[in-house]
Amino acid sequence: MVRVGLPAVLAAACLIGGCSGFLPAAGPTASAVEKGADVATDQGLLARYEIVDVDAAVVEALRGRPLDSLLASFGDRRPSVQPVIGVGDAVTVTIWEAGSGGLFSGPAIADRFSTGSKSSSIPEQIVARDGTISVPYAGRIQVAGKRAPDVQAQIEQELAGKAIQPQVLVTVNSPLSTSVTVLGEAAAAGGGARLAAAGRAGGAAPVSVLGGGRVPLTEKGDRLLDVIATAGGISAPVNETFVRLSRGSTTATVPMTAVVSNPRENIFLRPGDTLTLVRDPQTFLAVGATGANFEIPFSAEGITLAQALAKAGGLRDFQADPAGVFVFRFEPASVVRRLHPASPLLSANFVPVVYRINMRDPNSLFVSQAFRMRNRDLVYVSNAPFTEVQKVLSVFSTVTSPIASGASLYSATR
Repeated sequence: MVRVGLPAVLAAACLIGGCSGFLPAAGPTASAVEKGADVATDQGLLARYEIVDVDAAVVEALRGRPLDSLLASFGDRRPSVQPVIGVGDAVTVTIWEAGSGGLFSGPAIADRFSTGSKSSSIPEQIVARDGTISVPYAGRIQVAGKRAPDVQAQIEQELAGKAIQPQVLVTVNSPLSTSVTVLGEAAAAGGGARLAAAGRAGGAAPVSVLGGGRVPLTEKGDRLLDVIATAGGISAPVNETFVRLSRGSTTATVPMTAVVSNPRENIFLRPGDTLTLVRDPQTFLAVGATGANFEIPFSAEGITLAQALAKAGGLRDFQADPAGVFVFRFEPASVVRRLHPASPLLSANFVPVVYRINMRDPNSLFVSQAFRMRNRDLVYVSNAPFTEVQKVLSVFSTVTSPIASGASLYSATR
């Protein structure tokens, strides 16, 4: 009978270990990740990515990355309660006269119950590029940049001596110059009806935001959530939606949940603002020796590394290397400069960074609860070194088992 002793097995394992790079694996070992940061070339070592060991100082440095805030970016000043007329607005002028037979009152009609006051409405006009509208017998009237009561007084002054004690009412039917553009995930169902009601209440014509459109601001001032509600709400889940506000040359993006949970972020909007509701599900990839290997979603408010590992099923007890927990991410060069000021990769706008967490250290359990995950992060847990030895022994066993079985059969038949 052929006996295979333990020394022979270990020797064979060592020999086969040289070919461990050809064995099945979910990814590189922890040592391979470290060695792969630099690659040898004819010109010397070439840096491919930065490795950062995560500790409390690194977490604090990453917290220094500024987060968008609507309040910090735009302030929260209530707009004027009496908006002015602007170019592109639709305006209607109605003129009353004290008696019949005037320019706008027409011939007198015998009616003992009539007060004698007559009116005439001038068809709706769009304020021209030069900011004017036309009023019969008054000529071109400059209205852009003025309040409706001021325009009324100006027209009455121009008609004095021509009409019979004229009284003028100026109505802005479609206040495009005092509106907000709403785009993106504004709910279609009911949005047009809400805007129509808002338009009638504010003296404006119905405006629809189906597939994007404009929402007129009211004189009392409208906050961000007011405008979203007028547009019909959002069609996407709140925890997957971001609010992007553009005003002039400034743009800021915040999670919808931040606006809902923090009243200070629910700022007043101003005419000309562009509000985009963006559905952007936040996800990270879990690969390697975790309980689950797939793309995992998380809330727009974000999660920590500890929560991400829990969502991925934790570390596999008989496979994972606790010292080989990595987060792969592209970081802005400004962030990497705070972590590795001498990095040779700072010439690029974004730098590939591998964050390494040693979960054998009990303190790393606290650090992982403070390390914030980002959208499209990749969490990788490498196999423990002993797992590779097990694979080698398994391969050796498949080779030696038939030999041992054949030897046993040969001995039995002799």
